[in-house]
Amino acid sequence: MRKYLHQFLPNHESVKNNRWLKPFGSWLQHPNLWHLNRRSVAGGVAVGLFCGLVPGPLQVLSSTPLAVLFRVNLPVAIFVTFYTNPFTIVPLYMLAYELGAWVSGAQNGRAVAQLEFPALHWNSWVSEVANWLVKLGEPLMIGLPLLAVILAIVGYVAVRVGWRVVVLLKWRARERRLAGKIR
Repeated sequence: MRKYLHQFLPNHESVKNNRWLKPFGSWLQHPNLWHLNRRSVAGGVAVGLFCGLVPGPLQVLSSTPLAVLFRVNLPVAIFVTFYTNPFTIVPLYMLAYELGAWVSGAQNGRAVAQLEFPALHWNSWVSEVANWLVKLGEPLMIGLPLLAVILAIVGYVAVRVGWRVVVLLKWRARERRLAGKIR
């Protein structure tokens, strides 16, 4: 799998000589940004899962500087952000809302705040609508970062454990092959 994915990753020379990437050359030269090792890939998955819940087209734009900052695999971080798509975004945001409602003290999945539209008065309607939106959005604003952190931690641990299990299985298979050849 690693050899297969390696053919799609750019090498250092192509990154260094790319005219669009030259201004960022020194930042993009760290080996972990492009190499497939367990730390770099696990970090890239964590960054991608975290940034995948960022609204709209800002997912890739937010995952790129975080991958460079934490020196994790950049293509993996960008690719993983696409787990949110038109089919998955609504269930994920509903889960984030429910998680935020639970954390913020909601009862039975409903926020403590009144979800009914407030009575508007001509002199204070702007502040009343703003307060209503803030109360409505509180569970979502709490739930989204919390869900993003949970997904990032679970993704990081899953990749690290999965990578280790695959390596151990390959070692054991190799030992069995070598033991069979000796006898």
